[in-house]
Amino acid sequence: MSVQDQIRETVEGNDVVLYMKGTREFPQCGFSGRAIQILQAVGADFVTVNVLEDDGIREGIKQFSSWPTIPQLYVHGQFVGGSDIMTEMYEKGDLAGLIQEKARA
Repeated sequence: MSVQDQIRETVEGNDVVLYMKGTREFPQCGFSGRAIQILQAVGADFVTVNVLEDDGIREGIKQFSSWPTIPQLYVHGQFVGGSDIMTEMYEKGDLAGLIQEKARA
């Protein structure tokens, strides 16, 4: 299975996926840590993928989304954005709505 197929399978097989540096318990960058805090604050049930464990995934996710930075959030198979976009959506109340809307779908 190619890296792109692995990523697609993960993104499509889970409602909320965060590709990040480190783990939920031990984020390895401030942006990933902030993303975790935001998802926990909105009560999201989410899966994480540590890109530091696999260089193929680390580079592949950037190609998959055409987005150059990590973390990257996917909700119901759709790319949402990185830490700055998550923060903006959280502050406006849009992120919780998006996650809840997709959970009901």
